[in-house]
Amino acid sequence: MQAEYLHATRYRQETTGGILEWKLQPEANMNGRTVLIVDDILDEGTTLCAIADYCLAHGASEVLTAVLVDKQHDRKAKPNLKADFTGLEVEDRFLFGYGMDYKGYWRNAPGIYAVKGL
Repeated sequence: MQAEYLHATRYRQETTGGILEWKLQPEANMNGRTVLIVDDILDEGTTLCAIADYCLAHGASEVLTAVLVDKQHDRKAKPNLKADFTGLEVEDRFLFGYGMDYKGYWRNAPGIYAVKGL
């Protein structure tokens, strides 16, 4: 087993996503390996799908995904998109805490919270 960090974002402290920006690409050799991507939230899934596609294009034999939170709505990047492993399924609200931020704030809140009225 090998752990690797990557950082890709579409939000840049906004509430809507834009073009995918790689802040740090993985350097590990993925050739013939099973890759598990661990992410905080599956919202639309555009970023998660792009990362999975990147891993497959770099030789991964299988890509699995694990998310802390899956937002329930019909705007997923692909029909019926689901993570392989999910901690919580929540309604479609802006969330913050435990690493998730709202407009760049509250990332370190000691729980998962929803923005009121949104």
